[in-house]
Amino acid sequence: MWLTIALTAYLLFAVNNLIDKHLLTGPIKPKVYTFYVGTLSILVLILIPFINFSFPNPPILFLALLTGTIFILGLWAFYFGLKKFEASRIIPAVGGFLPIFTFIIVFLFSDSERMLSIWEIIAFVLLVLGSVLIALKRKKSITIDSLKISALTAFLFSIAVVLTKYIYLIHDFWSSFIIIKIGGVLCALALLVFSQVRKGIFTKQPALPKGKGILFLGNQAMGAGANILQNLAIDLVPLGMLAFVNALEGSKYVFLLIIAFFVSFKFPKFLKEEMSRKIALQKIISVLLIITGVIILAFKHTL
Repeated sequence: MWLTIALTAYLLFAVNNLIDKHLLTGPIKPKVYTFYVGTLSILVLILIPFINFSFPNPPILFLALLTGTIFILGLWAFYFGLKKFEASRIIPAVGGFLPIFTFIIVFLFSDSERMLSIWEIIAFVLLVLGSVLIALKRKKSITIDSLKISALTAFLFSIAVVLTKYIYLIHDFWSSFIIIKIGGVLCALALLVFSQVRKGIFTKQPALPKGKGILFLGNQAMGAGANILQNLAIDLVPLGMLAFVNALEGSKYVFLLIIAFFVSFKFPKFLKEEMSRKIALQKIISVLLIITGVIILAFKHTL
């Protein structure tokens, strides 16, 4: 069940990231974009009347708010990378580093989980290799810079994912999810200390390109749905396999590549990505590795 939910989430995230990249090609700054995305999470309060909402004890409440803060900081780093580099470099690189960091953190702080089977290890390696391979680039200066921001993003996200799973193990899903999002809202509001953010929000000139407001809101609704599904997968997956939810980030690139191909074919100015025979071959090999990893995982865990 968690595998199907995770794959669906990454399909939605693929579309979400492409639109993010499109919007970030305009004048909007990553910090400003992060502010808008983060503060929109306040809408999660709409769910409260429909669930049996409850507050956890103070230490867990603080941890949930901190988790939301760390996630928004990771989002800030991610948007910075998207604006500066190609989407097909940043997204897979983060997808490669994230499961590795998550696996290490879980391994260091958990001593009660079962060992992975040989097939699970093979699937994990294939998923990570596919994501990392597709992030490599021939220009060393660009590769180093993009990998740095990708590693920082992945590290922040991995901490947030592990803390999220820990909170779900202790407190109920929906209440915990809402509190974590409120932590993100508070972090986003804290970005107002930056003059760049205040100017981008309170200036008479719109922060978003003209006519992109509806696209932004629709994209955030899609991202919210994807985020809920991803959190459900985190809630359902065993702690020992938490890194696989992150390793499946590589599947997002499969969706991303397919969607980008059709979008670029019909709207060539929508997304600009450099392409050559060598790059195409590299991406094909990477996608095959990712697909093989997903298939192995699917056989081990019923979809």
